[in-house]
Amino acid sequence: MAVSSTGAVGQNDLLIVGPGVLGRLVAERWREEHSGCQIYGQTVTSDHHDELVKLGIIPSLKGTKTDQRFPYVIFCAPPSRTSDYPGDVRLAALSWNGEGSFLFTSSSAPYDCNDNGNCDEDSPVVPIGRSPRTDVLLKAEAVVTEFGGSVIRLAGLYQADRGAHSYWLQKGTVEVRPDHILNLIHYEDAASLSVAIMKKKLRSRIFLGCDNHPLSRQEVMDIVEKSGKFSKKFEGFTGTNDPLGKKLNNSKTRAEIGWEPKYPSFSHFLGVAE
Repeated sequence: MAVSSTGAVGQNDLLIVGPGVLGRLVAERWREEHSGCQIYGQTVTSDHHDELVKLGIIPSLKGTKTDQRFPYVIFCAPPSRTSDYPGDVRLAALSWNGEGSFLFTSSSAPYDCNDNGNCDEDSPVVPIGRSPRTDVLLKAEAVVTEFGGSVIRLAGLYQADRGAHSYWLQKGTVEVRPDHILNLIHYEDAASLSVAIMKKKLRSRIFLGCDNHPLSRQEVMDIVEKSGKFSKKFEGFTGTNDPLGKKLNNSKTRAEIGWEPKYPSFSHFLGVAE
């Protein structure tokens, strides 16, 4: 697929800031639904530009001066590779022309619950100042909504070889408690939900992405074991007093966006009967 920018921006063109695993799935899905659109991918380094070109994504480097502004912008870059995450989000917002949608993929971490209790889109968030990890996300979200963009707070992303289960398998023994409840969403489902939200062209909204099947850490690894799909053996969780988690439910998001996941649960994905 030849990839070049015509210079003119089409009405369905999309800029993906941080086209990693999630961003590339968003690109694939967006192209299926918007034939003839151009998709741009902005990265911190040019390491993966050849791969992006093969996927039909027009690559550019963060910080490159351009007057191009896009009707659709999705920000999927993680906070780990920058010293000014809210500033990066603001730059991305300035690449949006204010038409279609600007969407920021955040995390469900800001929801203020650590007793394995129930939590949905409207649950309170951790106050600014309590935790650097949630501060950076909440400050970035505030930039997004100030520009009229929307936010999707995603639960733990996974696919067969990525996610918490994969990390724990590699470690073998993990010093956290087994009864902590966590929440998951498959990468493909996170992409399909992101695209569905962008197509709605909403303004300054916060949505939640999860599969509505919360699991304890132990249950996750029991499913991995039962599936027989992994050669490594998990030894166990040894923590006793670290914080508990939360049980997320995104029924409000599903009803408003008209979305259901392809993989309704982790066990469904791995072919294990519930």
